[in-house]
Amino acid sequence: MNASETPQQPTVLVQDVCKQYRRGDLVIPVLQDMNLQLEAGDYTALMGPSGSGKSTLLNLIAGLDQPTSGHIYVCGEDLAAASQSALAKWRSRHVGFIFQMYNLIPVLTAYENVELPLTLTPLNRKQRRAQVETALEIVGLSDRKDHYPTQLSGGQEQRVSIARAIATDPTLIVADEPTGDLDAKSGAEILELMRRLNEEFGKTIVMVTHDPRAAACAKRTLQLLDGRLVGDSQVDSKETVV
Repeated sequence: MNASETPQQPTVLVQDVCKQYRRGDLVIPVLQDMNLQLEAGDYTALMGPSGSGKSTLLNLIAGLDQPTSGHIYVCGEDLAAASQSALAKWRSRHVGFIFQMYNLIPVLTAYENVELPLTLTPLNRKQRRAQVETALEIVGLSDRKDHYPTQLSGGQEQRVSIARAIATDPTLIVADEPTGDLDAKSGAEILELMRRLNEEFGKTIVMVTHDPRAAACAKRTLQLLDGRLVGDSQVDSKETVV
């Protein structure tokens, strides 16, 4: 079979996934019979009340956790069957993380924070520098590369976090409440940046959010309730939310 005849695999394929946690003899179900498919270039928002399972699903897709049963295929890898060391290597190649609280290292400059994940790759210093500078340029912080996190605003810190997430050119970006700690103006700027990453750079994004304005910037919104998928809606990416 030649390349033109090979069907394209979805970026994320969740099949019959259940996730449970144990506290002593108590079994706590978090996700139940979850089935989901995300294609390359999707921008998906996960919504639902606290305890609905959305952050657990995000962690499973990102390879930070593994299901109790079922399978999760991301970028062609069966994450449910992978060892912890294999998962760590897989994450470094394929996933960029954006967190609500930025998770920047305060004693490192913006440049050094962005470079940090690249030090785990085979790239030499010159190659790392090129990727760091490109990432900082994309997020509009080339002139802040020598600043420390305490010298940056919250919005700028989140931009550094995004630059760090994209520096390795990941296949998938996972974002957990990326605007949750920002004011409205900074939040809107971050959402515009994420839109660009999706539309201009083709990044597949999965985002957990409580904010309907943030969800409306995605192309697809999934609603979770009590560990089950209860809603799946497509939105017009050209619509503007006021």
